[in-house]
Formats: sequence, structure tokens, C-alpha cells
Amino acid sequence: MPPLRIALLQSSGHPGETAQNLKALDEAAGRAAAAGAGLLIAPELFLTGYAIGDGVRRLAEPADGPGGRAVARIAATHGLAVLYGYPERAGDAGGTGGDGGAIFNSARLVGPDGAELANYRKTHLFGDFERAWFTPGDTPVVQAELGGVRLGVMICYDVEFPENVRAHALAGTDLLLVPTAQMHPFQFVAEALVPVRAFESQLYIAYVNRTGPEGDFDFVGLSCLAGPDGTVKARAGRGEELAFGEVDPGLLAASRTANPYLTDRRPELYSPLT
Repeated sequence: MPPLRIALLQSSGHPGETAQNLKALDEAAGRAAAAGAGLLIAPELFLTGYAIGDGVRRLAEPADGPGGRAVARIAATHGLAVLYGYPERAGDAGGTGGDGGAIFNSARLVGPDGAELANYRKTHLFGDFERAWFTPGDTPVVQAELGGVRLGVMICYDVEFPENVRAHALAGTDLLLVPTAQMHPFQFVAEALVPVRAFESQLYIAYVNRTGPEGDFDFVGLSCLAGPDGTVKARAGRGEELAFGEVDPGLLAASRTANPYLTDRRPELYSPLT
């Protein structure tokens, strides 16, 4: 099976301006497709922006809302899969929980024909801002297939919990897609933690960040594709960038054969963890 070429869109887009972000996504999809990519990954909450305050409530929409339909058209037009972050409205969403509905920090994957392949709701919310506006999801492993590669989805802070990534490894995820909004002073996550997660769970991780100042946050970029051998296959800098990398099923198989972490596990010893 040939490698899957992927594109990492490191950008904060235009916070609060969904139409402008869709335009930026369309332009990036065209560039990615022209470079031979079969998958474009955009950052956490790319559709609307991250630091938008009460704009979260105003701009949230269902998975199949206007923004979702526009992304489906972008994917189908350029013939590649697209993963993007957005605030997902569920129920009537009159509030962030309870009878008023809920708003989730979500990531949605659409295929090259525009059909939805997966929708994931962030399970581990980070900081006061996210806890004020979002309800945590409760499904840790969400997967889809693309070109013979099994994709998994999580968002930002989720990848910092080793149990989360290991659950994906045990479910057969080959490439874990992690749209993120990773900020100063936590750049060590992108630099060091993500490659370790890929190695210890024997999968690829595509970690795709926002960049630059936004509200009270300063996003550090450093998006990367980390391989199961613990090496970084692609790395962006600190600014706006469209980076490319390849997910090689041959390397994945060889690495899993050489590294016995998953087969040497002793689950009977780990029950105190739960």
C-alpha cells in the first residue's frame, strides 16, 4: 500500500469570521491537492477561531450545518479528505449543558467525496475558557478509514493523556489526527511529548496547531507529523504554513514488529489505574 501524503494547515485563520476561514481552507485544500495530498488537517476550532468569547454560542452550528456543508463542497471540489475543528451545537444549545442543549469542541472529518467520515467531541477540556463554553464529549475513540489507513481523531489536550492514545493503539488506529490550539509556555508538548506518544503507542500522530497571538493566548505553531519510530517526519515553524508529510504503512508495520510495547503489555496489572 503506498504512503498517504497529508497536509498540515498551521494557521489561526480569521477569528470570528467563518466565511473568511472557509475561504482560507478552500485555498489550502487547492494547494494540498496540487501537491498530491489525500488529507488536509486544520487546527482546533479553525472554522470560527478559538479566542472568540461569547462568539462561541453565536457561531456554533450542528455537524451538518452551513459550515459543515461548505467544507464538504471544498473536499469534493479538490478531491481530498478534510479534518477541521469547530464548535458543535447539539440540541437547541440555549446553554452549555442541561436542558439548554450543549456546545462541544469538535473535529469533523469529511471524505474526498464530501461525505462525513467521523465527528469527534473533545473529551478533556483545558482551562477556564473551554470549561465555561463547552461540554466534554464522552466517546474517547472515534475512527474512520481513508485509503486503507485507519484514522483516529482527538483534540489538543486529549493527546496529553497517555491512556487516550493507548486506547487508539489498541483499537487499531494507524494515524491519529490531533487538531490543536497549543499555547505558550507549553511548546514542549509539540516538541517532545507528541513524538513520545507516537513511539510508545506505535502509530503516527499529526498534531496541527494555531499560530500567533489571539485574545489572551499566544499559539506556538510547531505542528508536526510524528512517526511510530519516535522521529518527526514533518515539522512546521512558528508562523503560518502548509506543511507536508507521508504516512508509510510499511514503516508502521516494521516498527510494530520491532517494538513489542503493545504485545508485552500486562493489563491485569493496570486495574488500579481505573
